[in-house]
Amino acid sequence: MRRGLLAAAGAYGLWGLLPLFFRLLHHVDPVEIVTQRVLWSLLLILALLALRSGLPPFLAALRTPRLLLPLAGSALMIGINWLTYVWAVNDGHVVAASLGYFLNPLVVVTLGVLVLKEKLRRSQMLAIGVAAIGVAILAASALTTLWISLALAFSFAFYGLLRKLTPVAPMTGLGVETLLLTPPAIAYLLWEASHGSVGFGQDAPTTALLIISGAVTTVPLVLFAMAAQRLPMATLGLLQYLAPTLQFLCGIIIFGETLSGGQIASFGLIWLGLILFASDSFITARRNRLATA
Repeated sequence: MRRGLLAAAGAYGLWGLLPLFFRLLHHVDPVEIVTQRVLWSLLLILALLALRSGLPPFLAALRTPRLLLPLAGSALMIGINWLTYVWAVNDGHVVAASLGYFLNPLVVVTLGVLVLKEKLRRSQMLAIGVAAIGVAILAASALTTLWISLALAFSFAFYGLLRKLTPVAPMTGLGVETLLLTPPAIAYLLWEASHGSVGFGQDAPTTALLIISGAVTTVPLVLFAMAAQRLPMATLGLLQYLAPTLQFLCGIIIFGETLSGGQIASFGLIWLGLILFASDSFITARRNRLATA
């Protein structure tokens, strides 16, 4: 549990600061940014697997249909999520993207209850209800960009569910997902190169940022996969509010996006829900320790 909490905090903290990174690549086609993320991530992952003697399990997973099929599904979900997110950030919709990740924990908790049959305590249900009201207010104030938020919320929720249900090590699974995304990524880059509009090689800073995008992609995903295997879906879902909170602050404070009164009210309700959930988790953990002692 402790390792899962640390991994989740690291993943969501890094994701929360991603708008700052991708805004530096605003002049590059969003699809190319995603394809470059795929290719450089694959090289990094293969190197890490080789260093950790992880290539045999990686190759075994590629030959196992019961692992390959769900990983193909999770690869599709993360591909949709990446493309939507990069486009939203570079088109000036950071707040809408943050709303998607505010919505995501509610979808995650719902999947945990409906699919995994996880049980919620009454206090947890109250916390989620308060946060849901806040998200509903936030959604109502941004209807024109709600499709961005919904695409991000549902794609990442199903990604997390598929990874939780797939019995494969985090790095191995991420390697398979990235490898499955590589052929369409290469095909797009070849098509783009034939039209003379590739950003890679355009100048040194752009090229360096595209290469770094591999590490920026891989590290939080590995941390998230570790957390998904160690934490209940409800806990994982509520912790995820850290990432959209940071994204939300980036959009408002750094990029100057507008903030309405309704959005301010919803923000307060979401954090109230988080405080209630965290308090319940702390009290329950303390009670369990005392009972064990």
